[in-house]
Amino acid sequence: MDLTGPALKTIMSTAFDVLPIVLFIFLFQVFVIRQPVRDVRRLVVGLAFTILGLGLFLVGLEQALFPLGRLMAEQLTHPDFLMRGAGMLDSHWSNYSWVYVFAFTIGFATTIAEPALLAVAMKANETSGGAIHVWGLRVAVAIGAATGVSLGCFRIIAGLPLQAFILVGYIVVVIQTIWAPRLIIPLAYDSGGVTTSTVTVPLVTALGLGLAETVPGRSPLLDGFGLVAFTCLFPIISVLAYAQLSVLRERFAGRRKMERQNRAESTSKEVI
Repeated sequence: MDLTGPALKTIMSTAFDVLPIVLFIFLFQVFVIRQPVRDVRRLVVGLAFTILGLGLFLVGLEQALFPLGRLMAEQLTHPDFLMRGAGMLDSHWSNYSWVYVFAFTIGFATTIAEPALLAVAMKANETSGGAIHVWGLRVAVAIGAATGVSLGCFRIIAGLPLQAFILVGYIVVVIQTIWAPRLIIPLAYDSGGVTTSTVTVPLVTALGLGLAETVPGRSPLLDGFGLVAFTCLFPIISVLAYAQLSVLRERFAGRRKMERQNRAESTSKEVI
């Protein structure tokens, strides 16, 4: 397959999309801030790499990630696969267990690999003085995203309304926010946004559209979209839960330490 033509076309289209932003920044720098633009050569080279990278990334989405997600959805919902070890096939949600497993796995893996999440986790660890662990935050966000993708696939297959899940999810978030440590609340809300970035969104969107196209009675437009909303919402819940569990663990550890100290003091008094 010759990708040279589509790649060049996509790169040129990306350049035209980026050009207004660059012009606005340069004009704002010159006429509002009234400062000369420094390191023009460096900026031009960086801009060229940005356009090239965005163009190639978009080509990769169209040629690899979107087809991959759609292909996996088609294979997992194919009647031959669903009927293995079963008698007759129906469209009941319980017959799609491997779809939920795959959705959880792909949601976890793509979120762990998300560059935006890694950047946020490193900065959170740095600004908190090590109180927030990089891997602890990444795993908490990944578990939330994976749960959201899996539950979103269940919604598509079962044909349930999106607004009911989102409403209940945000009610849970509000309740958690009341009792969560203040240190973690802003970070938890940001964690929902970093999951919807370069790696996660293409595969999750393709998976949702693929499911809606292959599950009988589902519409790609009405049922296929909305999966990214689950990917945004559930990491907030998981990070707040992670913080609340950490606080409870610290309280339990402190309580046990005080009990040991009290027992040691009572033992020393008996000896005396």
